[in-house]
Amino acid sequence: MNQKSRRGFAAMDPERQRQIASEGGRAAHKQGVAHEWSAEEARQAGRKGGQNSKGTRTRDTSVRGEME
Repeated sequence: MNQKSRRGFAAMDPERQRQIASEGGRAAHKQGVAHEWSAEEARQAGRKGGQNSKGTRTRDTSVRGEME
């Protein structure tokens, strides 16, 4: 009984999920409530995502120089 049954959105065909998500996005833009990223917001989000994806690794170039 460890397996969960897929229900609702998760059980749908991936193409149908994309259709529903796309309709939601179009509706939000039509109503004027959709978020539109400024260039600065996009830069900050990209920087934050890059920092998070590295985990605990650090970029220490001095170590790399010793290996050569």
